[in-house]
Amino acid sequence: MADAPLILEKAHVLCYRTFDIAEEINLELARRVVSADARRLKLGRDNSQYLQLPNPPLAFELGRRALALRGGPVTVDVTARLFDHGAASIILRVPVTPGTRLDALTALADELYDSVALEELALELIESVRQTIAPAILLPHLWDQNESYTVLFVERLQGNPSAEELVARADLARLLLGEVGNRPLSTRERESVTQARFSYTVDDLVVVDWNSAFVYEPSGSNDIPDLLEVANAQLLEFRYYDHLLDAHMGRIHDQVQARRNDWRALLRSPYRGLARETLTTLVDLNEFVERVENSLKIIGDFYLAKVYEAAIRRMRIPAWQASVTRKQQLLTQTYSLLKGEVDTARSLTLELMIVVLIILEVLFVVLPVKH
Repeated sequence: MADAPLILEKAHVLCYRTFDIAEEINLELARRVVSADARRLKLGRDNSQYLQLPNPPLAFELGRRALALRGGPVTVDVTARLFDHGAASIILRVPVTPGTRLDALTALADELYDSVALEELALELIESVRQTIAPAILLPHLWDQNESYTVLFVERLQGNPSAEELVARADLARLLLGEVGNRPLSTRERESVTQARFSYTVDDLVVVDWNSAFVYEPSGSNDIPDLLEVANAQLLEFRYYDHLLDAHMGRIHDQVQARRNDWRALLRSPYRGLARETLTTLVDLNEFVERVENSLKIIGDFYLAKVYEAAIRRMRIPAWQASVTRKQQLLTQTYSLLKGEVDTARSLTLELMIVVLIILEVLFVVLPVKH
């Protein structure tokens, strides 16, 4: 690497905290509730029409807040973004002082990745958002986990280096990892962190990792961060439903064990309510998967699509999606077994009633009737 430091002339850090707050959000109603300035996501890059957003997320400004950092409080611009599948993001735009060295950004990145103050501020803000958009929320809740993502966004560097120069001169792997130690990273680790690297022109660069990304975009376009946010929201939803499926399967096991020796099963299946609840979960899950998968559709192989697909892979979304699909299939099989038990119990009840009626009829014929 060259000895000359890279100096930031215009840059900021985008910190995303994405929460699951509802089963569904009516975005049009939310737009009318929050502000006339609320806007739907629209990608502006050339060929972006080949990325379709059937129900584009809704964003609105939350103003400025003070964020406590080690070097003292900083003022951050805050934006909220809502997704129809029930996710909501809090986006904090942390300014970077012009003249800062690029390698000095590593310490700030390390702090922001795990900042307790940032988490607390995001929680406070999401509660405010939930109250504001309450009329637009279907089945509100707040999952106790969230997804975080950080984009180090650089618009201008001193000397306007090309993408190749930037890769050669900057330690991007250490920056994305927030690695502030003095020991060098291994070659294999550097390659692993920076393998998802893209440039559309010689003057821009995107490096996508699993929980952070570096974006060098002299045009100032936010298309790449917006796509990364959409992917992060999808990851959150698959994690959330994976958690719900685990909880539901656990309840089924506990209730089946508890009702196994219930004597009332001779007259009425103890699993009717459980089967009905399982069917409802399956229907809700099918609707959820469709909404999440349709939140962004790729209909062309071009630059933005390549970046988005790389983000999907780096965030391991296919693995979470496969886990949800596998548990969905298992739940479908479980429902079939429960329904079979209910149908068997219903048949036994009918057969028992028929036998009782036959016995009564025989008794009426055999026994003398007293007048």
